[in-house]
Amino acid sequence: MGCNSSLAMVSILQLCLIIGAPAAGPSKMVRLVPAMYVFGDSTLDVGNNNYLPGPNVPRANTPLNGVDFPGGARATGRFSNGYHVADFIAMRLGLKESPPAYLSLAPRPTALLLSALATGVSYASAGAGILDSTNAGNNIPLSKQVRYMESTKAAMEARVGKAAARLLLSRSFFLFSVGSNDISVFAAAPGDVAALYAKLISGYSAAITDLYGMGARKFGIINVGLLGCVPVARALSATGACNDGLNQLSAGFNDKLRSLMAGLAARLPGLDYSLADNYNLSQVTFANPAASGT
Repeated sequence: MGCNSSLAMVSILQLCLIIGAPAAGPSKMVRLVPAMYVFGDSTLDVGNNNYLPGPNVPRANTPLNGVDFPGGARATGRFSNGYHVADFIAMRLGLKESPPAYLSLAPRPTALLLSALATGVSYASAGAGILDSTNAGNNIPLSKQVRYMESTKAAMEARVGKAAARLLLSRSFFLFSVGSNDISVFAAAPGDVAALYAKLISGYSAAITDLYGMGARKFGIINVGLLGCVPVARALSATGACNDGLNQLSAGFNDKLRSLMAGLAARLPGLDYSLADNYNLSQVTFANPAASGT
């Protein structure tokens, strides 16, 4: 775990990645933030892709999606059998679950505004990348997610005023998990690794900086896990082994991301962040699955 943050924020990300939802349930948790805003890919998506057109858009709407969802089996747009990490982090923050998908709210401006002010909004989209070119046309890329947040902020300001909206955003939590799709696409047709990292870090920096300019101050960043060990990567190996080259690409990006966040915190007054080490957590889990409950 690398961070520049309060112990509370470190604990939120670390505990949620390791042990999941609080045993007492969200109703027993103290509300730590007024709202949570979510950006990223399928690891955080709660249904935005269900509202995107096109046959190649990845959607979590099969019978197995949500088979263990609390309150009854149903597909919710989460790429999971039940809750996922955004939900668990939301619960640790005192919210019921992840805030709803932006595209589910956008046709109803009043509903979008109320959610933005009361609990937050999720802009995450399965297949999305830091780069607009990653799986283009089949997701909401990070840059567009940030633009959607900007339009949400404008609606908030129109309702409660600029000062109140900025204060709410400064106290809210901004969760990120993105980059794995960019690396996977690159690995399929490798090129200049240094140039890839430079573009990814530039895009990540732009997103954080833009949100900071809107008033965001508290960020939770989940780095890229062991991409070479995900099922689709191992399926390409005759022995089912992990792809070490893909894991090395992930580790290299994570090093750059760690440096980026440290640099941003040094030059942007009041920026507070936690960097959750999903890569290391994945290594620990693979090394000893039983100890992780898997």
